[in-house]
Amino acid sequence: MENFTSDISGKLFPVEDRVPGRSVRNGVLKEIQKDHPGFSEDHFMSASELNYYRQLYIQNLLSMEVGTLTELEHTVLDNINQNHLIADEASEIKNPVTRGQRWADRIAGFGGSWKFIGTFGLFLFCWMIWNAVTLHNNGFDPYPFILLNLILSCLAAIQAPVIMMSQNRQEEKDRDRAKNDYMVNLKSELEIRMLHEKIDHLIIHQQESLLEMQQMQTDVLRDLITQAKTHINAA
Repeated sequence: MENFTSDISGKLFPVEDRVPGRSVRNGVLKEIQKDHPGFSEDHFMSASELNYYRQLYIQNLLSMEVGTLTELEHTVLDNINQNHLIADEASEIKNPVTRGQRWADRIAGFGGSWKFIGTFGLFLFCWMIWNAVTLHNNGFDPYPFILLNLILSCLAAIQAPVIMMSQNRQEEKDRDRAKNDYMVNLKSELEIRMLHEKIDHLIIHQQESLLEMQQMQTDVLRDLITQAKTHINAA
């Protein structure tokens, strides 16, 4: 029986098992060249060695398939972090509040409450009853209560800018909330877009992998049929 020497292992194999490098698919050929860089299309190998590298190629292909998810997830996270789209980080950024702003918020909060309305209404009622009825309109502020009007005018003049200061503070808070909402929506949009790209990538990659595996199986079956015919003819 005539033998040949494999260019991969240097071992002797029957000539019927000889496989030229030019008949090996590119993916399997690259897998062989990882272990044997000098192997090319002009060299020869045995069918058993070819089957070994076919199995190794399929195993690596499946490993890449499983690892694709993790790789794309890292890409999504890196994109989001680099563009500062994390809502938690944005919510932690707070503008410093001065003492005047805190007092403006408290005064505006009290001035817009029913407690203030009731208290101030009672004060006005007592003021008018005390001067008009108890003191028989001869008190320190007789009707038409000029001093009371002056107090009310001064109170309104002071209260208006305080309320405006509080409104400005509220507008700043609303702008911060709107900015955070925008960043959350943009983050969600990027994640959805990356998920679409991930799914498309997986579908295309799986189709290519399945096609490659089917072609590999076809090659194995063809080799087995050829070997069976050779053995039958030899017998």
